[in-house]
Amino acid sequence: MDYQADALYHIYNRGNNGQQLFHTPAHYHYFLAKLRQHLRPICPILAYCLMPNHFHLLVFPGSVAVVPAIGKGGALRSPLASGLGTVLSSFSQGMNQQFGRTGSWFQRRTKAKLVGAGEYPATCFHYIHQNPVRAGLVHELAAWPYSSFPDYAGLRQGTMCDQKLGRELLDLPADGKHFLTESAQLIDPDRVHQRLY
Repeated sequence: MDYQADALYHIYNRGNNGQQLFHTPAHYHYFLAKLRQHLRPICPILAYCLMPNHFHLLVFPGSVAVVPAIGKGGALRSPLASGLGTVLSSFSQGMNQQFGRTGSWFQRRTKAKLVGAGEYPATCFHYIHQNPVRAGLVHELAAWPYSSFPDYAGLRQGTMCDQKLGRELLDLPADGKHFLTESAQLIDPDRVHQRLY
């Protein structure tokens, strides 16, 4: 995937063959640690949501993250693509060791959609956070601990996301109460589905 600098991307992937990725809270935290170690130093993460069998990221790569460099095997890959690949492969290796299996835990191709302009970037941001409610895992967005929603809502002091940049680029309310109100507004799932998948 060729990424553009200073553009928003919705990145997502699912468990290989639809399998569950995260079985315990420790597995979610392990994946977040991999993101913090291998992706966040390369590219600002604006939002994330980890679901039992898939994950969503909203990122804003700068020029350093998208310039291709020679990677393993002599192939040209951007630091963003390499960092994401390292996140997925190192997570898979750790999980394989724990479960005594082999192979990737993720589908072969990670999707990265250019998010565009206008009101759609904020719609994508809210859609990412609404996944646990839409899936029936929780009744309130703030109840799902494996997303950046509680951080933006002022309910947790998470440091994974660049909230300042996220609020600026997506025109999000700085106040947690106003953020909660905005997030509770209905997003047309058909419109979102057509744009994201």
